[in-house]
Amino acid sequence: MDIHQQIKDIKTQLRLSMNGAASQSMREKGLVYKLNFGVELPRIKDIASRIPKNHELAQALWKEEIRECKILAGMLQPVDSFLPEIADIWVESMHHMEIAELTCMNLFQYLPYAPAKSLSWIALEGEYFQICGYLTIARLLMKKGDMDDRVANEFLDQAVAAFLDGDYAIRNASATAIRRFMQHSEENAFRVCRRVEGMKDSAVQEEQMLYNLVKDEIPD
Repeated sequence: MDIHQQIKDIKTQLRLSMNGAASQSMREKGLVYKLNFGVELPRIKDIASRIPKNHELAQALWKEEIRECKILAGMLQPVDSFLPEIADIWVESMHHMEIAELTCMNLFQYLPYAPAKSLSWIALEGEYFQICGYLTIARLLMKKGDMDDRVANEFLDQAVAAFLDGDYAIRNASATAIRRFMQHSEENAFRVCRRVEGMKDSAVQEEQMLYNLVKDEIPD
């Protein structure tokens, strides 16, 4: 079966699984896609499980302006053929937090160059570059990936700045990464505590929020 026929077959499966109520609920919550069948994630995973990973298919699915196709693209993309420049192109074309979260979970965290790429993303201006950078770092830390002192300091500098100055989505992504960094080791937790200890009585709301976030991660 050629790529065109595979995509046609996938779209047929998605239409048969469509959930209008779920799609409407997403729209009401601000998740507005060009086309959204409202298919639940377990069903999307089931469809993906029946299809061998294929670079051409994943790339073609990503170009479709359909929610479920973009989610499937991250599930079906082989790691070894996903070059760093393609990763940049995917992130640059993102417009939805859901797609960023799922692509980081299903693909980005497994890339051999993920540690270096995620650090380069958080230093960029683009919203989704930063979001994907922090979410990928959080995933890597959950797998007990280590950072040397220079990288840890670079990460913390960027994460604290993003939390204090970024918009809502970037702040949430950086907060997730900061939590995972603290949970990774006592040394990391101590490092973050030292970074925010002067914010305890700050009159700046964002600094108070960051201090309280860190405080909540420390056991009583």
